[in-house]
Amino acid sequence: MPDSAPQQLLHLVLGGELNDLEHNTFKDLSQVEIVGLYPNYATAYAAWRAKAQLTVDNAQMRYFIVHLHRLLDPDQDTKPAR
Repeated sequence: MPDSAPQQLLHLVLGGELNDLEHNTFKDLSQVEIVGLYPNYATAYAAWRAKAQLTVDNAQMRYFIVHLHRLLDPDQDTKPAR
């Protein structure tokens, strides 16, 4: 990748209703919502926050940000080069 290209750190936002608040186990996997894929944490966080605020009245509903770039390349340095 050329040095001039912006660093792309893929993030996935998903969520759904949990069985209980002690564990991250979804009640019904067929109802898990994939909110979207985002090129950086800032945009993923904005999407996560918007969805979380829409479901604030349901204590069992949770949304998560998954750092896909860490799964795709665990050795990748996520800190920008100086």
